[in-house]
Amino acid sequence: MTRRLTLVIHSLEGGGAERIAAWMANHWCEQGDQVTLITLAAVGTDQYRVAAGVRRIGLNLLSVSRNSFQAVARNLLRVKRLAAAIADSQPERIVSFTDKTNVLALLACRGQAVRPIAYELVDPRHHDIGTVWSWLRRWTYPSARALVVQTAAVRDWFRSWLPRLPIFVIPTGVPAPTPVAVAKPPHPHLLAVGRLEPQKGFDLLIDAFSRIAATHPDWHLWIAGEGSQHVVLAREIRRRGLENRIHLLGRVAEPELLMRQAELFVLSSRYEGFPTALLEAMAHGLPAVCFDCPSGPAEIVRHSQDGILVPPEDVSALAAALARLMDDPNLRRSMGQQAQDVVQRFSAEQFFRRWEEALA
Repeated sequence: MTRRLTLVIHSLEGGGAERIAAWMANHWCEQGDQVTLITLAAVGTDQYRVAAGVRRIGLNLLSVSRNSFQAVARNLLRVKRLAAAIADSQPERIVSFTDKTNVLALLACRGQAVRPIAYELVDPRHHDIGTVWSWLRRWTYPSARALVVQTAAVRDWFRSWLPRLPIFVIPTGVPAPTPVAVAKPPHPHLLAVGRLEPQKGFDLLIDAFSRIAATHPDWHLWIAGEGSQHVVLAREIRRRGLENRIHLLGRVAEPELLMRQAELFVLSSRYEGFPTALLEAMAHGLPAVCFDCPSGPAEIVRHSQDGILVPPEDVSALAAALARLMDDPNLRRSMGQQAQDVVQRFSAEQFFRRWEEALA
């Protein structure tokens, strides 16, 4: 039976949550549902494509405010415009993505017949969204139809103050990659993917790589992503004299190409939700070295089987684990082959089957 589904997210400009939103919209559209995808950003900023059958609405309201008064005024406008766009889509179910957008969607749907399912894609125990937004989340989330999180630990945190709200734990799924032959670069590469923000710990990764760069002169480090820390990280790379070895690639349209070319994936985050890039890299056969940060890596990586987990923010341990795999191509190959099991362990079919339970 055809359903009218409306998805709401801040943008499709890049990032794990945005990638998941586009994937979900395309899947449900292919299943025959009438899907509307609304973003606060303009359509012209999209990095991820949606199927032609998805009705795409960009509100062009994602600008940075200069002060708190302007921020309040702009958020009131966002709620008003979002309410109109949601009502126009005549949804039977609404899914909103990420903390602040969840708040705005829940405010926009006050008084409407359909309440959003709020989808959290980061660990709220460690991701500070500010005092006002935190208060708004506590005030609005009880009005959600349901809450979807990615790990049991996050569910338990929400359950402590949302005792009656249905909460579903749905780990992110990963589709099997399409086999494509690509030429390897002349030098072996480590790969990291994520926003250039403090959460992702790329300052720690640069420190770790610098400790082993001299003993591994052929190896390079790719960091794919853009963000507020670009200038700071570039300065640190120059300070260490590694500008020819550590490459800040900026926003990459097809990170899958880098995953096919790299030898090893590294996740240096201080905290996560359920890292999509890690799943995708392992699906491409890359062994992973990760900080055992909250939350997600320990539920994805099987330590010493398809990757290595090291204590959070322990730069020495990260450097040692990287060096171990850089020195041992047979170990990389063995772990990489087993890493591809994520396609079965976190299958797309299982992901969408669990979502059907949340949508019911």
